[in-house]
Amino acid sequence: MLGLPLGLGKANHIANAFYARAKADPDIELTIFTALTLERPSAPNALAARLLDPISERLYDGYPDLDYARDRRRNALPANVRVKEFFLPPGGLLNNASAQRDYVSANYTHAGRAILEAGVNVVAQMVAPGRDGRLSLSCNPDLSLDMIPALHERRKTGAPALVLGELNAALPFMGQAADIPEDWFDALVDAGEYTLFPIPREAVSLPAWSIGLHVSTLVRDGGTLQTGIGALSDAVAAALKLRHLDNTAWRSAIETMGADMTLAGQCGGLEPFHEGLYGCSEMLTLGLLDLFQSGLLTRRVSDDIARQQALLADPASLRGEEGIALHGGFFAGPGELYDRLRKLSDAERARIDMTSVARVNDLYGHEELARLQRQHARFINTAMMVNGRGAAISDTLADGRVVSGVGGQYNFSAMAHELVGARSIILVRATRQTGGETRSNIVWTGGEVTVPRHLRDIVVTEYGVADLRGRTDREVAIALAQIADSRFQDAFLDEAKAAGKVEADYALPDSARQNTPQQLATRLQPAMSAGTLVKFPFGSDLTETEQALREALEWLAQRNAGWKARAGLIASALLHAPAPHRFAGELERMKLMQPASLKERLEQRLVRLALSRTGAST
Repeated sequence: MLGLPLGLGKANHIANAFYARAKADPDIELTIFTALTLERPSAPNALAARLLDPISERLYDGYPDLDYARDRRRNALPANVRVKEFFLPPGGLLNNASAQRDYVSANYTHAGRAILEAGVNVVAQMVAPGRDGRLSLSCNPDLSLDMIPALHERRKTGAPALVLGELNAALPFMGQAADIPEDWFDALVDAGEYTLFPIPREAVSLPAWSIGLHVSTLVRDGGTLQTGIGALSDAVAAALKLRHLDNTAWRSAIETMGADMTLAGQCGGLEPFHEGLYGCSEMLTLGLLDLFQSGLLTRRVSDDIARQQALLADPASLRGEEGIALHGGFFAGPGELYDRLRKLSDAERARIDMTSVARVNDLYGHEELARLQRQHARFINTAMMVNGRGAAISDTLADGRVVSGVGGQYNFSAMAHELVGARSIILVRATRQTGGETRSNIVWTGGEVTVPRHLRDIVVTEYGVADLRGRTDREVAIALAQIADSRFQDAFLDEAKAAGKVEADYALPDSARQNTPQQLATRLQPAMSAGTLVKFPFGSDLTETEQALREALEWLAQRNAGWKARAGLIASALLHAPAPHRFAGELERMKLMQPASLKERLEQRLVRLALSRTGAST
C-alpha cells in the first residue's frame, strides 16, 4: 500500500519503480493511495496537437511522467494494481472506469485517516534538500506531518512501515512546520534536480473578472483570506490587488459593474488594506503569493495564544520579524510560482508556514488559537453549480461520475458558520457550454451536493451577489434567480413556483432582467480597453499568439458537438473565414500558412473563422 502526496509532491521515480515491479510480477499486490495525479495535457485531436505539442515540450521538458497514470488513462492498469484517489484532476477522468470505481470521497482533513486505515505501509514523498541533517516537506506537508509520525508509531507495534524521500534540488525549501529532520525517512533517493510539474494559467475572462470584482468588495480589512485554484481565484486575487494598489480604477470598475455597495459596507469594504490580510488557505497559489509580495497579506499572527491576544489588542506591538502572514497546506501552480518561492528572501520565507492541512482547514485541536487568528475570515471556493436551495454542487455529476473531489470546500463552508464574523463565498459561473449548448449553472436540482443547503451563505456569479445566510427558501430562490443569466431566469422560477417555494404571480424586477453577456461586456469593456482588466493578471506561460490560438480552439471545441453543429461550423468556415493574411502569425505557429492537403485547407479555414470570432488581431 503505497501512499503518495496530493499533487506536486509525489516521488515520481520511486512510484515508477514500485509500479514497474508490480507490473512485472503479478504475484505482487500494489495499491497506490493518493490524490490529484498530475499529467501533462494531451491534445484531443490533430488540430489541437499543432498548438499543444510544442507548448508541452517547452513546459514539461525534464518532468518524469508517472507510469501508472499513463496506463490508467489507457485503461491498461494490470489486474494486481489499484489506484485510489480522493481528488481527481478536474474533469480529466470523467470517462475513466478505473478512476471512477476507485475514487474515495473524503474531506481533505479526513484523507490521511482513510489512508492509514486502508493499511498504508509505504509513504514516498518528494522533499527539498537542506543542510545540517534537515529536509523540507515543502509543497506537501498537508497530510505528511500527521501521517509520517503515525507510521513511526505503528512500526513500534511491529507493523511494517517504510518512509521514503526523493530529493529534488528544484523544490523550494520551506521552513516552519515543513522543516523536518532527515531521520523521519528510512531511505532517501537523490534524484538531482528535475522539472516541477507546471500547471498552466487560465485566461481570466470578463465573467471571471466580474466575479472577482464582486468578491473583492466583500473582503474586510484586517481579516483572513482563503482562496482556491483556477481563473476565478486568480480573478479574486487580481481584483483585491487592484482595490489595494489602484483604488480609483477599482472603484470605477465596481460602480460601472453595479456592485452592491450596501452589502460591501456591511460585509467587506471599499478602501485599500491598511491593516492588511492574513492568509490561511489549504492551497498556496500564485495569486496568494502575489498578494503577499504586493503588501496585502501583511497581518501577521502568532502561534502563542497569549501573544495572539496581545496582537489583537494592539497590532502595533508586532515585533520585528515576528509572526506568520500566510499558512498553507500545499502548493502547486505555474513555473513562476516555484521560481518566486525559490527566490524568497529570508524575511519573506519566515512569514510563510507550510503546515498540516488539519491545521489550516479546520478548528479541531487548536480551536482557541484559530478563533483568535481567523478574524473576519472569507473562505472563497468555486462550484460547478448551485441549486435552488443554495447548496453547492462542486465535485460530482448527477449520474455519480466524479469531476474532482470535495477537498477542503466542505470544511471551509462549515467553519464560516463556526467563526464569528466569517463568511463562506461560493463562486459559480452563471452558464456553461455543454454539447454545443449554453446551460445555466443556477439550477433547481442538479448533481451530488458538496455543501448542503443548511450551510448556504454567499453565492457570487458574474451578475451579482446573493446573500443567502439565514434566508427563507423563498428568499433564497429569488436571490439566486436575480444573479442567474436572464435567458434561464423564467425556467428556474417556474420550477421554484411548481415546488411551492415562490408564489405563482411573482415576477423579477426589471433591474434583474439585464443579466446577459452583452450587457456585461458593455459595462466592463471600458476597463478592459484601459488595461485595468487583463486576461492574465499574473502573467502567462503562453505567447500572445498562443493565447489567441488557445481561445480560438476552445471556441471551436464548444461548437463542434454533434453532426449538425459540425456541419454548420464547416459551412461557416467555408463561407465566412477571413483572408489568411489577417492571421499570418497564428497560422505560421500552427504550420497552416501553406496547407498541403484538403484536410489542412479546411483546418486553416476553421482556425481563421475561430480567430475572427474570438477577437484575435493579426
